[in-house]
Amino acid sequence: MADELSSGIHCRLDELLEERQMTLTRLSELVGLSIVNLSVLKNDRARAIRFSTLQAICVALDCEVGQLLVKVPDQADS
Repeated sequence: MADELSSGIHCRLDELLEERQMTLTRLSELVGLSIVNLSVLKNDRARAIRFSTLQAICVALDCEVGQLLVKVPDQADS
């Protein structure tokens, strides 16, 4: 079932937060999004993301989009 819902994109939010010693709560405060919405993104359950949200997260984490969102190789790619 997880494969059916997979977008082929992995959100590295957990890793970036850990590297910056930042909590999800603090990120929520900085970007003005609920913890629930950030959790959906963090757990790779998001179906879409607004550019403004993406920009706000990248500014808060001082990262590039490619550091936050990475392509997951397909089975055929391996």
